[in-house]
Order: sequence, then structure tokens, then C-alpha cells
Amino acid sequence: MLVCCLFVAGVAGRIALDGWGSAGHAAPLEASVSAAAGDASVDETPQPSHQGHELFPVPTFGGKQFWGDEYFYREYRIQHHVLTSQFRLLDDQDRRHAAGSFDDCRRALQRIVGPEKMTPMRGTAVLVLHGLGRSRACMEPLCDRLRRETGWWVFNIGYPSTRCEIAAHAQVLAQILESLPEIEEIHIVAHSMGNIVVRHYLGDCGAAGSTRRVDPRIRRMVMLGPPNHGSLLATLLAENELFAVLLGTPGQQLGRQWAQLEPRLAVPRFEFAVIAGGLGDSQGFNALLPGDDDGIVAVDSTRLSGSRDFLVLPVYHTFLVDDARVMQYTLNFLLKGQFSTPGQRRPSAVSATGVSVSSIKADAARCNAAGGGP
Repeated sequence: MLVCCLFVAGVAGRIALDGWGSAGHAAPLEASVSAAAGDASVDETPQPSHQGHELFPVPTFGGKQFWGDEYFYREYRIQHHVLTSQFRLLDDQDRRHAAGSFDDCRRALQRIVGPEKMTPMRGTAVLVLHGLGRSRACMEPLCDRLRRETGWWVFNIGYPSTRCEIAAHAQVLAQILESLPEIEEIHIVAHSMGNIVVRHYLGDCGAAGSTRRVDPRIRRMVMLGPPNHGSLLATLLAENELFAVLLGTPGQQLGRQWAQLEPRLAVPRFEFAVIAGGLGDSQGFNALLPGDDDGIVAVDSTRLSGSRDFLVLPVYHTFLVDDARVMQYTLNFLLKGQFSTPGQRRPSAVSATGVSVSSIKADAARCNAAGGGP
């Protein structure tokens, strides 16, 4: 297993499923190491000595693996600390304006904006979700592009991806959707595990005994590098202690616990499309994975029946969110329902590399039976 980790860290360049951040972005490995070591930074640790409205905005790092966004209003968002009942109000520069309870933060927001200016947000919104071990910072270039070229509301959702089960992240997503009652149309863009969070939300809405239904305003979704059939790499690394500490339960859910997770996921009934990374051959970036891959997720694991369009670009998994071509295709699909022209649309989820989804699952099963090693 150690050899496996060293290979992924040195050759594939990432030990986490969603890798380190690209240049200028926070490195999730560092953030997770800090988390495991009990880092008491001002950003990740709640400030119990102060409650309510700040006299002056306090700079933070915006939350990496302990804070999750739960409420958005224009450029402000309210976060919740995963280990406590603490909430805080941040602006779009990640400056803290209030701390305490959720109601404390709502009252502070009303004071800052002014009750008469708390007008409803209407029109179209895009919800953007990062992947495992990353933070919302890695999605900001894509969000900026969407804001600039559409004029839509774009809510970049940060969540403590390594600290909670995927079901908990799906529950928060449902709450965020419900907190935007005046928005008329919603699109979603997600990277890697963020797609599994969305699919879990969809599955929860259709579960027996659930009174929640899929939000009818959701129109389109673009999946970037989604492990729609689990992650063989996560299965290979399942028993590695470093992997377990850094990526927590979600890392196990995408690997050895996939058989228990998958029945709780649903396929979107709204329009969706997939962009995968790969070299367009039978080898891909990572020799540990069967067929073509982006270094982290096999191309065939990204495929999902029902997709309106499907595209493979020569981009490593981590950098899908930064790639200009990915951004343009994402924008095209959200606006038009296709990546390029109707004649070039590829809705099929059939393998183009000769490696089937069933073979990926069989490989993962063999790894599980062998105790997690290759």
C-alpha cells in the first residue's frame, strides 16, 4: 500500500482523490495535514470569546475543511463549523462580519445590508461544488467566468468535504436550495465528489418516507470528472493510514464502501452532461487505472446513462476546473444544452475504450477481496 501511495504522490502527482490545488490555490493535502494535527488557526477554529456583529471585518482564509457554507445572500454567506455549533458571516473577500448563532449572523447581515435593501434575489443561479479535499477557492476562476459571461447569480459552495459523510453534504445542499426561494431557474456545476453529493441529494428526494422532492427549478448540470461508478484508486488506497486520515469517511465511501453508497444515488432527470479528463487512448495518465483516465478517475467511471453530452479532454483531474476549454464547454451546455453543435453531441454512455464500467467494478471488488491492495 505504501508503494501505491508513493506512486500516486510521485507519478500521478496527487495522493488525494481531487489532488492539490493548482497554482495560487490552497493545497488540500496541507489543509488536511493541519486538520489531522489539530491546527488551531484563526480560520479553522471558532472564536468563542466574541459573539454577534464585528466592529471591523476580520480576515479569514474562508474555511477549508472545517467550515461549510449554509446560506447565501448576494456577496455574503453564512458558514457553520463542522465540529461545533458556531456560525459566522463572511463577505466575498472572506472577511468575517459576525460570529455566534445562525440568527446572530442573519441579524448582522440585515444590519450591514439594511432591511430596506434586503430585496429578493431573482433570475437564474448556478450552484458550484468542489471535490474531495479541495476548497471553494479552486472553483473561483470558473465562477468568475460564469458571472462575467452570463450575469447570473453564482454561488460557490464550500463544504468540509473530508470531515462528514456524503449524506451530510447532500442534506446541506438541500437546505441551500430551499434558502433561495425567489430564484427562478437553477443550474449546477460540480467537480469530482461534488457530483456524488448532488446525486445523493437526488436520491434522498426519492427515498421512501421522504417528503422532500427534487427542486423543479434545476434545469441543467455539468459534471466535471465525476466518479459516477466509484473510484478504483480510492479502493486501492483504502487501507493506507495516511489516505484514511486525510480524506476521512468520504474517501472510503468512494472506494471500499461504494457498494453501500451507490444505491442511495440517483441519476438526474434534468439535463446533464459529463466532461472527463483523459488522453484518448487505452492507457491514460495513471497506469494503476484501467483504460483511459485523468490520473484519478477512469473515463469509464465518469460515464452515466442519460447524459445529453459527453466529452473527453486531455486534462489532468485536478486541473479540469481551471482549463479554459472546460470553462467554455460548461458555459455552452448551461446556455444551450450541448457542448458544441447538435451534430457533434455525444449523449452515449457506452465505453469508447473497450474497458466497461462492469470491469472497473470487478477490479474494485477484487481489490476489496484482497484487502485493498493491488
